[in-house]
Amino acid sequence: MNASQAKQNQPQADAGNVVLPVVFNILDKWSCTQAQQMAVLGLTSRSTLNKYRSHPESAKVSKDLLERMSYILNIHKCLRILFTSDESVYSWVQKPNSHPFFAGRSAMDVMMQGKVVDLYQVVSRLNAWRGGQS
Repeated sequence: MNASQAKQNQPQADAGNVVLPVVFNILDKWSCTQAQQMAVLGLTSRSTLNKYRSHPESAKVSKDLLERMSYILNIHKCLRILFTSDESVYSWVQKPNSHPFFAGRSAMDVMMQGKVVDLYQVVSRLNAWRGGQS
């Protein structure tokens, strides 16, 4: 990567560093374990997870992590639109779901597979259910 490309990517990285604490707050409210957080964020080590949690300003926010955080924020937004109760907003991802796509699994079970497309699949279902309201 040359200096020009690095400069172009800097605003995205800075935005990611600002959003990271918000994402961790959502994951905490979803009652995610460390393993769940690592899978959803695409992190491979607990030490990286702990470093990002304690010093988000120095985290190396990749395009992959930025995309994952975007999906988490979108999932949260959809849940806020669909449910009026905070308990429902924050517990939904861990509850088994009878919708044919989930087939008894929770949204977290799907997202724990660790691929970006898994987060996309969850947010797509939520967007369809909310009818695209914003």
